[in-house]
Amino acid sequence: MNLRLIAIGAGVLIILSLPLAGAIAGPDFAGQGDGKGGGLLSSLGLSGPARPPDAAARAAARAASPGPAEQPRTDSRCGPELTAPQGLEAQTCVLEGDGQTWGRSYYRNTSGRPLDAVLTVMGPAGRTVQIRCAVGPGDEPGLCETPREESVGAPDGYSAVAEFAVPDDEGRLLLRSGSNSPAPREG
Repeated sequence: MNLRLIAIGAGVLIILSLPLAGAIAGPDFAGQGDGKGGGLLSSLGLSGPARPPDAAARAAARAASPGPAEQPRTDSRCGPELTAPQGLEAQTCVLEGDGQTWGRSYYRNTSGRPLDAVLTVMGPAGRTVQIRCAVGPGDEPGLCETPREESVGAPDGYSAVAEFAVPDDEGRLLLRSGSNSPAPREG
């Protein structure tokens, strides 16, 4: 058994020493000492085609370049997190970034039934964007978001409101969440 282990170890050493032997051998065995190819690795067919000298510089430049482009900054103004006794939590925000403004409402619907949400963003000069979202039941958080529109006027001129209602109960309102809602008072 020890003889087998020694034979395996010797084989591994031979395989690992091939690159070192190629580096030491230099030009190929045919005596073509032109420096363009050769060496033990190319004679065994283990090395790829020679790279032009500038290819290494280009590869190094690519490796040094930064990753993906930096994402534009997004600012948000959010109202408080609100909870309805029927099992609904929500928070509504106005987001601004890259010259655009939009609304987003984060929610969690543990009521056990599907709900409807209407998210409205109101902006300067009477500009309004509205979207309806289906809010499925479950413990996983979800979001409802309006399309992004080009920003007009000051950022504080925008507000958003999300209204969550029961669809089969004549639209009975369960929760209204706003981006600039005052925090609930204690006491």
